[in-house]
Amino acid sequence: MQNLIKIKDVSNKYDITARTLRYYEDMGLISSTRSDDYAYRMYDENAIRKLEQILILRKLNISIKDIQRIFNTSGSEVVIGVLEKKVQNIDDEVALLHELKGIVTEFIREIERVNFADNSDIKLLYDKAKEIETQFVNVDYIGKPSNINRLMEITEKLDKKIPDVIIVRIPEFRAVTSGCGKWDEWGKLMDWAWQEGRHNYFRDVIFDCADFLIRKEGMFEYIMAVKDNITAAETSPFEIIEFTGGLYALAMSINDDDESIHKVEDKICKWLKTTNFEYDESRGIMGQMPYLNESEDDEIKKGLGYFQLARYVPIRLKDGNNLC
Repeated sequence: MQNLIKIKDVSNKYDITARTLRYYEDMGLISSTRSDDYAYRMYDENAIRKLEQILILRKLNISIKDIQRIFNTSGSEVVIGVLEKKVQNIDDEVALLHELKGIVTEFIREIERVNFADNSDIKLLYDKAKEIETQFVNVDYIGKPSNINRLMEITEKLDKKIPDVIIVRIPEFRAVTSGCGKWDEWGKLMDWAWQEGRHNYFRDVIFDCADFLIRKEGMFEYIMAVKDNITAAETSPFEIIEFTGGLYALAMSINDDDESIHKVEDKICKWLKTTNFEYDESRGIMGQMPYLNESEDDEIKKGLGYFQLARYVPIRLKDGNNLC
């Protein structure tokens, strides 16, 4: 017993939560033991040594998947390979950033020669930048047209960095559905839902806004959560379904244009490859506008200058069939 350390003591010493320690165990990275006279997990010297290695590698942003490879292979070849790849990625990004710095510096010189009014509104600033971009590309401009093309390439590569993604579990709930159809079909449910009095049928699931637009195989379905006492007769001609919920990888896109949506979905798939989850093709990818209402007067949109669009990619634990 004297060589075993309690989970609470490990958590305090390494400033790590008990939940994270259990997660590392679930991933097969460390192991714990228990005794008949002590109900909690305890760790021996070998587990502590592995934990210290994990913490160092995670500080270097090494993925759990790569740490598993390192621990499952004898010798140092794998860890050296993982770290060399990390160094190469850093070198590539530093080179891109240096080149981007040069292009931006040259843009500053060019912008100083044009009428570029100071405006704090981020949307107007974006629109003005797009005008200047058009000048660079389409006009015999005093700058170097090739710069804008290279800028697009560099920012695209830098944009491939993994986004902030969180895992959420959406609970089961009753919902009225538009039915699965073409893109314009879901609007009929929206029109019906906000007729006088009918908005009292609905309850909030996560945000104070309409619920989810689900896309699957080129078709769309809009669902809105209803209160438990609402009957099918009250929602006719729209059916009530039991939404099964489940695990989703959630990330945000700016605005609701196709390019923004596809970029975020691609990045979620890239992120999933570093985890023990995979895309669950049996469920549809969902979208949601997390702001208070859908009018142009919405205070959140006014403050940001753009829409927020949440993308929910259905996931499950890997079973060897990663479709991303």
